[in-house]
Amino acid sequence: MSPYPGYAAPPPLPGYTHPLPPPHLGAEEHGHHPGTEDHGHHLVAEDHGHHLGAEDHGHLDGYTPTERDLPVIEPLPGRPYGGEVPHDVPTVELTPITAPQHHPVPGGPGPLYVVGDVHGYLDELYAALAAQGIVDAHGHWAAGNTRLWFLGDFTDRGPDGVGVIDLVMRLSAEAAAAGGYCKALMGNHELLLIGAKRFGDTPVNSGAGTASFQAAWLLNGGQRTDMERLEDHHLQWMSRLDAMAEEDGHLLVHSDTTAYLEYGDSIEAVNDAVTEALQRNDPDECWDLFRKFTKRFAFRDEAGSTAARELLETYGGSRVVHGHSPIPYLLGEVPGEDADGEESTPVVEGPHLYADGLALAMDGGVTMAGKLLVVQLPLAD
Repeated sequence: MSPYPGYAAPPPLPGYTHPLPPPHLGAEEHGHHPGTEDHGHHLVAEDHGHHLGAEDHGHLDGYTPTERDLPVIEPLPGRPYGGEVPHDVPTVELTPITAPQHHPVPGGPGPLYVVGDVHGYLDELYAALAAQGIVDAHGHWAAGNTRLWFLGDFTDRGPDGVGVIDLVMRLSAEAAAAGGYCKALMGNHELLLIGAKRFGDTPVNSGAGTASFQAAWLLNGGQRTDMERLEDHHLQWMSRLDAMAEEDGHLLVHSDTTAYLEYGDSIEAVNDAVTEALQRNDPDECWDLFRKFTKRFAFRDEAGSTAARELLETYGGSRVVHGHSPIPYLLGEVPGEDADGEESTPVVEGPHLYADGLALAMDGGVTMAGKLLVVQLPLAD
């Protein structure tokens, strides 16, 4: 077993030489525009809508619908990490340089940071990590024995999901060499991308008719440039990610759902069950796993604290930390036009603590011009 659960180390990647994006390039330059919703075709899709109740089961046996006409996002000219990458060019530039040498920091574990949903926004991820001092100006690990957890959903909707995966894989190796670690959890979009690559248009039983991973992936913001650049080592890394972890009293998961309880009564049992399901490579079983991880809003309404407490009593910890459901929708703030007909966008300053303090939401809504969150835990009083 890997000494770092949640990370299956690939061969070390050479140093990354691109500079960070200029600080003036913010989320507003990416043109985040949610599309219209599709509730048909028996496709599983996500709903970020505010009208859903706790763990909405009103669509396709627990599925929640998403926006239908999500555009394939084209990068802006001159973006340092944008643009379609030819098949024969690796995502990470393989310039033979010597990476910075970091030395382990004595005195026990370092500070703990968590990262919310990234969804392909590589520039924003570099900027957010640099703002916390986790990477340097060249994108290398600069945080010594810091512990860093990604909560999943690296791809889809944004322009460079494979670039995000490459970065997380590289930082995992660099952090380990420096005495810290960088780990990642399985999100529902990892399951969706794995399924689309493995099974394509193979019909699966959705519980409401016939569907396919390929169709659901496109419906949920799948980017064709990501699929073209996805390689075996990316798939192997994703398929070995853990579903949950506990750090310093924080129960880390991707989805705000109690569906984890269906896979075991301990963190180890859940992680083993998810890994084994993917190893069996059965499309219907993988679809069911994806469907359950797509559920949301379990901790939002009146019974939310009870649901969060059930997870904590089963798996340990004193607070659930999750991504998946954007904070604006947990707060009932839906992007759209204001009373004057002006386009309104959500304002996210930081994570959202709710459910009587038992749940902390980390998806800042970067796909809707929100904020990509990188936060140190525990939260400051």
